[in-house]
Amino acid sequence: MMTLGIGTYTYGWAIGVPDMQYPRKMLEHQLLAKTKAFGLSLVQIGDNLPLHTFAEERLDYLYRLSRSMSIELEVGARGLTPDYLHRYIDIAAFLKARILRFVIDQPGYEPPVPDIVSIIQEANSSLKRQGVTLALENHDRLKARQFREIIEKVGSKHVGICLDSANSLGAAEGLETIVDCLAPYTVNLHLKDFGIQRLPHKMGFQIDGRPAGKGMLNIPWLLEKISKTGKCHTAILEQWVVPETEQDDTLRKEEQWANESLQYLKPLFESKSPITFTNE
Repeated sequence: MMTLGIGTYTYGWAIGVPDMQYPRKMLEHQLLAKTKAFGLSLVQIGDNLPLHTFAEERLDYLYRLSRSMSIELEVGARGLTPDYLHRYIDIAAFLKARILRFVIDQPGYEPPVPDIVSIIQEANSSLKRQGVTLALENHDRLKARQFREIIEKVGSKHVGICLDSANSLGAAEGLETIVDCLAPYTVNLHLKDFGIQRLPHKMGFQIDGRPAGKGMLNIPWLLEKISKTGKCHTAILEQWVVPETEQDDTLRKEEQWANESLQYLKPLFESKSPITFTNE
């Protein structure tokens, strides 16, 4: 059974988008309050609210607040360098976070697969000692088979995949491809619904976000496929909210989408009967 949660990429616009000059409107304590209001008990704090920039007192307050609210934390980071990986293993251990989700690449840093394998192998003893599972998120550059190669070459039960339902569109791979390849290694799931539509001039397609259950993502099918392995215990709602002209309008839309998405998702996770999918 998977636990449903939200994260900083549920509220990407409220957390802040520097390139869009959107000031930060939500901090970690507000995200935890949203989680509690939704009746959830899981939060993933990603690289858009970078925990390595927090002072020790702020990290300690986050830990104590999450414990007082009975909310489990997961940690996210970007840029898989050796130093950064070790730093975030320590942060995850401090926060008692069992999942450390990592996007491998960052601007100016795109390591080849052998280097990725070496970096993770060197850190494996730390992951084991701290009780942290590294979850590599499928992203734009690498193909699913390359992520599988990394996991298999590392060969550790403390390393798996954070399977994002939309990111691999950037690598020209569809959902069935990445699920077939990566489901056996998935330890964390990002539920991100999306739509694909042909542009009015017929010269290309546009891909953007949708509230969960209102796009092209077959969520019951995905949950069934991932749950069969028994390795994935947490799923996080993420959103690609199409922005409005004014920030306040975008933030209201983001909140509306979060509410609509969780109204759809929560019954799927609260059901005591197995999820079934019929292709009619």
